[in-house]
Amino acid sequence: MTQFFTRERFGRPQFLAGILLLAFLAQAAWLVRSELRMSESRASDIASASEQVRVAAGWSQLHGGNIAGAPFPDPPGTLPLEVSEDNGFDTEHSPLLSLVTAAPLLACPRRLLDSNSSPYWRWLPRIPFLACGVFLGASLWYVARRLCGNAGGFLALSLYCFSPSMIQASAVWHTEPEILAAWGAFGAIFTAIAVAHTLYAPREVVLWNWRRILLLGISLAIAVGSQFSMIIVVPLALAFLLYLAPIRRGSALIIWAAACAIGLAILFAAYFFHPHAFSESMRHASFWGATWRSFTVPGVYRQVGLQTLRACPALAVLLPVAITTYVLWPRTRYFGNTAPGAVALLFIGLGMAHPHVAGAGFLLASVPFLLIFVSGILADLMETPLRLLVTACVWGLVGAYILWSVLALAQIPHG
Repeated sequence: MTQFFTRERFGRPQFLAGILLLAFLAQAAWLVRSELRMSESRASDIASASEQVRVAAGWSQLHGGNIAGAPFPDPPGTLPLEVSEDNGFDTEHSPLLSLVTAAPLLACPRRLLDSNSSPYWRWLPRIPFLACGVFLGASLWYVARRLCGNAGGFLALSLYCFSPSMIQASAVWHTEPEILAAWGAFGAIFTAIAVAHTLYAPREVVLWNWRRILLLGISLAIAVGSQFSMIIVVPLALAFLLYLAPIRRGSALIIWAAACAIGLAILFAAYFFHPHAFSESMRHASFWGATWRSFTVPGVYRQVGLQTLRACPALAVLLPVAITTYVLWPRTRYFGNTAPGAVALLFIGLGMAHPHVAGAGFLLASVPFLLIFVSGILADLMETPLRLLVTACVWGLVGAYILWSVLALAQIPHG
């Protein structure tokens, strides 16, 4: 036990990261509280229509009813526009989202689940997504710190913890719960990278890696189960495994196949092991659905740019600096910077190619990778002879960004 509670695992950096994550959680909880205080307004009811569908579908499945979204029991015309369906089957999500949304309600007595007490129990469906936001932030900090050191880790976490889009997604405030897919995609990519690096150890790699294989399988299941088009992370994970372990490609392929089998089993479990519902849902699922016409529309580029800056307004300054530095300074063009930058660019492109619900999921999933790319470049700049000037400029901008974010959030209850 004493070997686990070491200064390396529970030291000053972990304490400071915990404070930032608590600040993130407080902001997201503030958004949920603000929405629930206005829950009697008609606008709020309309905004939560898709959540009501998820709660009803998940609650029914948990109590032995129909499998959520496979198909929906309601007529297609009664479903909100956020729900994409084909013959009643949800084409974008597995039952995982509905089950995650409704599961916390099991802790509340049925007699209290009425409209009069809704401001109290309506907190419960948001708890899993609040937790996912915190877990994604913790994962981001861990990865960024390993790649970029303490400075890069704290920079990435600071940008994340005060990101309007990440806070909104975690609170599921007038948006869909894409945070689950973003966390799954992030976990899948960097778990695959971690597994690939361990293949150089002189051990029986397949059995020794069982924990990481299990984690990779869970991450794949979360990503694809939350958004079918996130299946793109499956070949991406294989690509990283094969690229990073060229001398152990046989082992890498076995590990990837085992992780895929685990992910498929978890996804099947989300259908409560009903083979007919699972097969029909997979037949109606939209695993691609991209259209390349979006790249010929100038307005799409403008909208994606606005969404990226909305995710983190500080990127208006930091991203051009990072890209320029990456292009001009060869020292920054190493795997730790290139990989997250390439994945972020891919997800942004897929966000543009998916004009419907899936596009928002890809754009949100690109944000953590983009933050690691920017933080890695800036951490390199902080190690140059101009480190004092660069550090002062970067943290001054981050301080202004944090102040702006908090002041903007404080205006939410006032409309």
